[in-house]
Amino acid sequence: MSFVLACSVAEVPVGTAIGVDLGGDADIAVVNTADGFFAIRDVCSHAEVPLSDGDIDGCTLECYMHGSRFDLRTGFPLELPATQPVPVYPVRTDGESVFVDPDNPITTQEQ
Repeated sequence: MSFVLACSVAEVPVGTAIGVDLGGDADIAVVNTADGFFAIRDVCSHAEVPLSDGDIDGCTLECYMHGSRFDLRTGFPLELPATQPVPVYPVRTDGESVFVDPDNPITTQEQ
C-alpha cells in the first residue's frame, strides 16, 4: 500500500470533512466521525459535486445537492437519487497526521 499524507488530524474535527487533492484521480474527502477517520472519493456518483461539502451523520455522508447518502465504510449509496457506489480508501493515523492510500480502493460487497 502506498499511504500518503492527506492532512493533519486538527484540520478535520469530529463531524466534519475536507476535500484533499492527492494527485491524479485522487480527489478524496477525508471524514472524521465518532467512529474514526474515513476516506471516500470526493465526487457524488449522481451529480458530480464534492461530497466533502455534505453533512455527516454517523458513518454516512449526505450529498448537499440532491440528498443521496453514502456509507463511509463501503461507498454504497443508501438513498436515491444516487445508484452507483463511490470508492473508499484505506486510512490510518499516525500521531497528528492522517494518511490515505489512494492507489488501493477498498472493495466491498453490497449488504
